[in-house]
Amino acid sequence: MIKIAPSILSADFAHLADEVKKVTDAGAEYVHIDVMDGSFVPNITLGSLVVKSLRPTSKAIFDVHLMVEHPENQIEAFAEAGADIITFHWEAARHHHRIIQQIKAAGCKAGIALNPGTPLSLIEEILPDVDMVLIMTVNPGFGGQKFIASQLEKIHMLYHTIKDMGFECDIEVDGGINAETSKLVQEAGANVLVAGSAVYGADDVAAAIKAIRG
Repeated sequence: MIKIAPSILSADFAHLADEVKKVTDAGAEYVHIDVMDGSFVPNITLGSLVVKSLRPTSKAIFDVHLMVEHPENQIEAFAEAGADIITFHWEAARHHHRIIQQIKAAGCKAGIALNPGTPLSLIEEILPDVDMVLIMTVNPGFGGQKFIASQLEKIHMLYHTIKDMGFECDIEVDGGINAETSKLVQEAGANVLVAGSAVYGADDVAAAIKAIRG
């Protein structure tokens, strides 16, 4: 099943609760929450208090993407705020398996994210322990960037690695996703699609989500 995760990085921050409701009413299963610290990536977005304030307004799955240094220091705060999934970057951490265990102990599903320049081979040892792998198809930090097509092979390889190893794991893709690129990543094996400007910039949000889902 294809799941759509609109990124609130492209939403109107002055009306976040309404923006979350808009996309979930339009059929999105997830809400993708980009957390940036200005260090791991150049931009700064929001913290756990914002997630806590949004949680009572929505029953959607809150998909928290930590683009921060030392992600282990943020896990409990976001779990307590109402995150359902917490994803951290391979490149931002040292003790990856420990952080995965920490996320699960906090009651959330655990995801690992890979930047475009990071090889898939680095996560093979922890793949059976994660619930989701996030493949970045742009360099993280800003919305509205161009899709990096070379990542399609990485998605394809990940899909077959998971299948060959015989376990369940979602493949999420984030960056430059629209009605055209969504077809490509789905064909490669992705099943969770993060879209920002393609959803929030659309005149008809429900139609945009339907087009991305395919």
